[in-house]
Amino acid sequence: MDRIEAKILYELASSNKSFWELLDKVNSPIKDFVVVLKKLNKEGFVVADEGGFTITEKGKSRINPESLNFEVKLCPLCGGRRIIPEAKFKEILEEFRQIARKRPMPSIDYFQGYMLENDVVVRAALMHYYGDLNGKNIVLIGDDDLLSVALALTRLPSRITVLDIDKRLGEFIEFVNKEYGFNIEYVEYNVANPLPQGLLGSFDVFSSEPLESMSGLKAFVLRGVACLRENGVGYFGLTLYEASLKKWLTVQRLLSRMNCVVTDIIQGFSVYPMNYDETANYEEFAYHLGLKVAKNPGINWYKSALFRFEVLGKAKLPRGAYGKLRIKFIDKEEDLTHPALFREVAKKEGC
Repeated sequence: MDRIEAKILYELASSNKSFWELLDKVNSPIKDFVVVLKKLNKEGFVVADEGGFTITEKGKSRINPESLNFEVKLCPLCGGRRIIPEAKFKEILEEFRQIARKRPMPSIDYFQGYMLENDVVVRAALMHYYGDLNGKNIVLIGDDDLLSVALALTRLPSRITVLDIDKRLGEFIEFVNKEYGFNIEYVEYNVANPLPQGLLGSFDVFSSEPLESMSGLKAFVLRGVACLRENGVGYFGLTLYEASLKKWLTVQRLLSRMNCVVTDIIQGFSVYPMNYDETANYEEFAYHLGLKVAKNPGINWYKSALFRFEVLGKAKLPRGAYGKLRIKFIDKEEDLTHPALFREVAKKEGC
């Protein structure tokens, strides 16, 4: 059995699960997960109905029953993140929640979505734990999560700059600046374009939640590293749902070539809701699979691993890092969640 097949069968051996519960447990590329789940269903190892998926006697024959006597759980306090926000971070979380309620809704035009408010503050707490907040100049490439606001609430960084293509975000940041006396800088910026000269090598820390197409990943990481001073630090999120291990290896090699060392990879660090009502529903794919999938009751299955890296001395940027880059929003070989993919299918089928 391959890893995904084994994980699905062992999860179902302990109890029946819905499509969304399985997605939450099986951390793998969504396309691979769907292929394996369909195969197990077709070959009679699992059966599906409106209630979810059940392992059959044939499926049970594929697993070791003794292994079901062993169980592990993530830490209930930190959820596997290793960081628990304490002291003033608790106050910041409440303030941040109040501010975030007024944010612009995600737009599928930019493939936007934002992580849970708690996870934004936990990232700020981790950055503080590593000494990457106090007195630091921080640049965020893309910020629909509003990490800039959480950082500003700490009053610790010397400078916070947001580079983002969405003008609505810039307007919201200006509003928050006036309301709270912040000085978050907003620069309207498309990551495909060269960085403004004044930003190159000007920051101690960069953070991003990049696009997960191959070209998008490379572009966000390149731009972020180009912003860093000597011995700078970077943070970025990366899933397995839409970024295969091949992409992970490509990004790690890119970092290595640029003189960057990965210090941390924390699985499941950031959690993203995937249905934003009428503005962006990234769970639409599940209803086009040919399987019986009921509406998600509220399981936040989409999680991102957090990478932290440090530059050893000065970054060695590759040729072309300062020029214009060609970026695709979607990798059709790996992506399933972008609603545009299903609109294309509907047009072809005459729906």
